Amino acid sequence: MSLGKEFKEFISRGNVVDLAVGVIIGGAFGAIVGSLVKDMVMPPISYLLSGVDVASWKLVIAPAGPDPKLKPEVDLTYGNFLQAGLNFLIVAAVIFLAVKAVNSFKRQEAEKAAEPPAPSAEEKLLTEIRDLLAKK
Repeated sequence: MSLGKEFKEFISRGNVVDLAVGVIIGGAFGAIVGSLVKDMVMPPISYLLSGVDVASWKLVIAPAGPDPKLKPEVDLTYGNFLQAGLNFLIVAAVIFLAVKAVNSFKRQEAEKAAEPPAPSAEEKLLTEIRDLLAKK
């Protein structure tokens, strides 16, 4: 089997295409959630912290010299780490709520599908005939 033919089979598998679609949609969803965190969630949190920007928090190990280009400041920007952790928690919560909503919808659909359909007029009549014959 030629390499080109094997590659074509690999690409045309349903799982590979589904995975590619999932990654693309996931990237777009990540941008939406990132905007939600940055533009909707963090401003109220910053307001509650009296306008403090968590991402700007840092621990200076060595200050910059007279010429910052020659001797730049050495610092631990733990605020970025805290911000990334907070972003992760918010993204995880949003994804949890989205999955929970989808699962709830699927459960409702499954419950609707699980109910047997009402018997038709013919079935009701046949059932009555059967019951009458069983009594004799």
